[in-house]
Amino acid sequence: MRIVKSNVTMKDIAERLGVSSVTVSKALNDKEGVSEALKEKIKQLADEMGYRYNTVAKSMKHGLSYNIGIIIPERFSGGISQSFYFRAYQYITTTLENYGYYGIMNILSNEDEDALNLPRIYFENKVDGFIFLGQISSDYINVIKEIDMPKVFLDFYDEHDEIDSIITDNFYGAYDITNYLVSKGHRNIAYVGNLYSTSSIQDRFLGYYKSLLEHHIVLNQSYIINDRDDKGKFIEIELPEQMPTAFVCNCDQVAHNLVNKLKRLGYNVPKDCAVVGFDNDIYATITDPQLTTVEVDIEEMVTQAVKLMIKKVQGKNKPNGRTSVKGRIIKRDSVSDIRQGH
Repeated sequence: MRIVKSNVTMKDIAERLGVSSVTVSKALNDKEGVSEALKEKIKQLADEMGYRYNTVAKSMKHGLSYNIGIIIPERFSGGISQSFYFRAYQYITTTLENYGYYGIMNILSNEDEDALNLPRIYFENKVDGFIFLGQISSDYINVIKEIDMPKVFLDFYDEHDEIDSIITDNFYGAYDITNYLVSKGHRNIAYVGNLYSTSSIQDRFLGYYKSLLEHHIVLNQSYIINDRDDKGKFIEIELPEQMPTAFVCNCDQVAHNLVNKLKRLGYNVPKDCAVVGFDNDIYATITDPQLTTVEVDIEEMVTQAVKLMIKKVQGKNKPNGRTSVKGRIIKRDSVSDIRQGH
């Protein structure tokens, strides 16, 4: 990732290209007297060197704030200093700075989401676009859809495919990690997650289910285990009467909670049952044993989301649809090999 240096001047750019500072100034401010080819060359070098445009002057000229609103639903902001969403927010702000933009975080309260209240920064014209980080309700999406402003969904999508989204490859990530469990001899495999909560949880379930189908394993309905209520708040995990030999959890935090519950009940992980997660966040390494999980490439997701947002703000609003970024399995100590002879 390119490091932005705030002390780069027009003179620095001019010296690199062998032109005058006046020429650089004209190019950066889209004034006459500089060819289009040279303008483009100067702007490209300015970006590469991390030159910060005068945002106030630019705002007056272009009617832009050079701020992007990053909206995170309140239910995803718990334990925020260590969460997937806060890490994503940090990457977003850093990446935006490379383009001369700033990220303004806005936590969308449960009350405002239910009441379909748009963020205050929208009404105050403080931002040029919105990145929605984490699943919002379908009713709220219907309201968002009508905003005449660039918007990108990050880490979720819904039926409104006219709103571009960047997601991790949830389906194949869960498919791969379930296949991994099967390769270790597991056939009684449960899935932990509320299937009606988020598009990510649904897609991870479908990847898990595809793996079962391919291995001719019948889906046991009692092995679909709820982990949260309809508001996204975690609930006590109820274990099935007939215990599986492995659990595929929709995220590392849920896997962490499950491992702790199993240990309290006297089970040994992974000897009695394997547990895998998804995300490869802080919970994967603070769990004992550490979790085998699917690593989500947050940096690549954010890079693509920010690039897309900048294009939209610049008027290149061509629909992009849904883009999925591939993850990879990180193998640790929470999976046992139960094949005969192992």
